[in-house]
Amino acid sequence: MKTALPTIGIRPTIDGRRLGVRESLEDQTMNMAKAAAALIEANIRHASGEPVKCVIADTCNNVGVSLAVTPCWCYGSETFDMDPFTPKAIWGFNGTERPGAVYLAAALAGLNQKGFPAFSIYGKDVQDATDTSIPEDVAEKILRFCRAGLAVATLRGKGYLSIGGCS
Repeated sequence: MKTALPTIGIRPTIDGRRLGVRESLEDQTMNMAKAAAALIEANIRHASGEPVKCVIADTCNNVGVSLAVTPCWCYGSETFDMDPFTPKAIWGFNGTERPGAVYLAAALAGLNQKGFPAFSIYGKDVQDATDTSIPEDVAEKILRFCRAGLAVATLRGKGYLSIGGCS
């Protein structure tokens, strides 16, 4: 019986306030998630050679790796992935209009308080809010995290004997 390969869950995380704030960010946030999924699926394969699949959802149940993307402030401890065993990363958009870095810092602090490790992704250059491209440094960090996270998710729960030696 073939074991299912882990997928990467992408969590579009958005400011929950109404009256124009949330609505003004929905397209930008979903575009970040779609761009990250396209980048990952085009550049990463499982060790078996099979393509990696990404799921964009409100929650990331039954995934091996979790990547949150956001261009704005959100309540960190209310929106991050609470599964202690899922490798996590957060991409906080470095934009001209809203503080993706503030959410990134708040969520990482909350995850740290819970003892959950998480990988921080933030671009070195400021982008316009309408810029849908993924900067090279951000793309490298996303791909590096996803490769490592998939390795962890693939090996989780399996037993390997005598790796690199004689039994």
